Amino acid sequence: MNPELVRELVPAVIGVLVRRGADFAAAEDAVQEALVRALETWPDDPPREPKAWLIAAAWRKFLDATRSESARRSRELAADAEPPAAPAPAADDTLRLYFLCAHPTLSPAAAVALTLRAVGGLTTRQIAAAHMVPEATMAQRISRAKRRIEGLPLDAPGDLTTVLRVLYLVFNEGYGGDVDLAAEAIRLARQLAALSAEPEAAGLLALMLLHHARRASRTAPDGRLVPLAEQDRSSWDTRMIEQGVAILQAALARDRLGEYQAQAAIAALHADASTAAETDWVQIVEWYDELLALTDSPVVRLNRAVAVGEADGPQAGLAALADLDPALPRHAAATAYLLERAGDLPGAAARYAEAARVATSVPERDHLTREAARLRQLTRAQR
Repeated sequence: MNPELVRELVPAVIGVLVRRGADFAAAEDAVQEALVRALETWPDDPPREPKAWLIAAAWRKFLDATRSESARRSRELAADAEPPAAPAPAADDTLRLYFLCAHPTLSPAAAVALTLRAVGGLTTRQIAAAHMVPEATMAQRISRAKRRIEGLPLDAPGDLTTVLRVLYLVFNEGYGGDVDLAAEAIRLARQLAALSAEPEAAGLLALMLLHHARRASRTAPDGRLVPLAEQDRSSWDTRMIEQGVAILQAALARDRLGEYQAQAAIAALHADASTAAETDWVQIVEWYDELLALTDSPVVRLNRAVAVGEADGPQAGLAALADLDPALPRHAAATAYLLERAGDLPGAAARYAEAARVATSVPERDHLTREAARLRQLTRAQR
């Protein structure tokens, strides 16, 4: 395939799909799928009209994706905003698809990416953001995964750990704004916890419920983000919190701690505090230590540093942050928060502005921009 021809055709084909009614991201994904197909077929059977071939192939891919999305949305609408606690059915086609996409021949990273794209309903861009890699890198990972399992029988279910990871990422995408996606992840997690004796399946369900219980308080009526310390705790779903805590306690009693149980324990401590001031930060730091031992994740280290700042004072938190890579997502925002608590308002304002420039969502960017403006105004008033 001629690379120059591809570079010339792709924008034009995307434009055709957009004019036919596809949104830009969906058009990009469809054209990408068509290009993968072209790589497979053109060397042996080159089309006489490459542009027309790509338009037809991409439009078919778009229609297939649209039908798949419509079917997924129908399943979501059938579930309540708070999925019922009744026993799950013995089988579910969606859950089975999650396991089949987590094919044993795929690496965990490839299986997670493919399942999120093929079954979870996430775009390539969303998956790339969740893994903190460029979109092009993720697109290649998904394409390689598809090629690897092409022609193989999809009759060998994949790894439970991989499926748990996929559900965790689907929920996180929904928790960031799409309540339907979060509810679907909870629905499937309920079924998985009912079918599996693995404590981490129960831990993941508990984590989802404890976070989802706060969904009504996370944004203001005008769409602004509301930080945890400022949320109206009376709007939290106490029944869902009680359910999450009970599931977590049962999982912890099995004495096989995993990362989802540790995260759920941290969420439970936040949910247990009647006010932000009553939060047991010392115990939260202890749970972050457990989580760090399990994952050795730089993101966990960053969150732990903020918790240390709450438990032992902002200078201790800043010292913990100093050991981390400043390029880490939300590093600047965490630094800004601790600098403000330490009384360095100009420094905090500068870091909030820096964090806003690299924010990955509009609500987050707007929140950080407002924080920077607020501290600049306070600084001027103190002069």
